Amino acid sequence: METRNHMQIQATPHFHALFLERALPRLQADPRIVGVAAAGSFSGGRMDEFSDLDLVIAVEPDATAVVMGERRRIAAELGLLAAAFTGEHVGEPRLLICLYHGEEGGPPLHVDLKFVSLPDAVVRVDEPVVLWEREGRLSQVLQAGEAHYPAPDLPWIEDRFWVWIHYAALKIGRGELFEAVDFLAFLRARVLGPLVLTEAGAQPAGVRRVETAAPSRAGQLQATVAAYDRDSCIRCLYAAVDLYRSLRRPVGKGHADMVANEAAEGTAMAYLSDIAARQPFRQEASDPPRASGNPTTNGAFP
Repeated sequence: METRNHMQIQATPHFHALFLERALPRLQADPRIVGVAAAGSFSGGRMDEFSDLDLVIAVEPDATAVVMGERRRIAAELGLLAAAFTGEHVGEPRLLICLYHGEEGGPPLHVDLKFVSLPDAVVRVDEPVVLWEREGRLSQVLQAGEAHYPAPDLPWIEDRFWVWIHYAALKIGRGELFEAVDFLAFLRARVLGPLVLTEAGAQPAGVRRVETAAPSRAGQLQATVAAYDRDSCIRCLYAAVDLYRSLRRPVGKGHADMVANEAAEGTAMAYLSDIAARQPFRQEASDPPRASGNPTTNGAFP
C-alpha cells in the first residue's frame, strides 16, 4: 500500500506536500477507503502557493453512507481543521470544503475532499492523479471512462442572453445598481468566461485563469467589470454584448442548431439604448445596438 507518485508530491509547493505526506497514511489506515487521487491544479501540473488541493477519496460501496456521515471527523484527522462545510452550493453534496490552519509557519490551506463510492469515480471532469490505492482498484475504475468537462451550451445561452440583457437594463433604469453589478459578474462567470476559455482551447471553468489562458480577450472581459455608477454599468453592459457577439460566431460553429434570436436581440438592445439615452451617456461600445426589426445577419451559424 505504498504511496504512488511520490516525486510528483515532492514537486508540489512545500506546505501542500507536507499536508499530503501526513494525510495519505491516515487515509490508508481506514479500511473503508480504497484509494485517493488528486485532481484540479495538481493533476494539471499547475500548482503554486495559491492553489487549493482537490482530493478524490474513493470509498467501498457498502461503506459509503457511513463514511459520508463521518466526513468531518475524517477531515479533522488530516490536519488542524479550522472549518469545513459541504458543497451543495456548487452542486456537489459529496464534497467537503475544508480550511486548515497553517502549520510550521505556513499559510492556511484550502483542501477539497470529495468522497465518492468507488464505482462513481468513473464520472469526472478532469483526469486525477492516483496517489494511493488498494490493489489498483481506483485506477481500474478510472480506466473504464474518460473525463468530461461540460462545454458551454451556446443554444441554451442564446435562448436566455437577451432576456438577461433586458433584465439588467431594467435594474439600471430603476437605479438598482448593486443588482446590475452583480448581474455582470454572473454574466462573466456563466457566459463570457466559459466562451472565452472555449475559444482558447482551455477548460471553460468560469473565468478561472482566463488572464493566462486567453490574454488577448482579458482586456475585453475587464471592460465588463462595472463600478457602482449608472454610466459605468451601462458601458459595461454594452461591452458584455460586444464580447458575446464576437464570441458567438466562432464558438457557435460547433453547434449545428445554433440560431441567433434576432427578435429578442433587437428588442433588448433597443430598450438598453432607451435607458442609456435617459440621461447624458457616452457610449463606448464598438458595436452600437441594432434597432428592433433591422437584423444584419441571417441568424444561422455555419
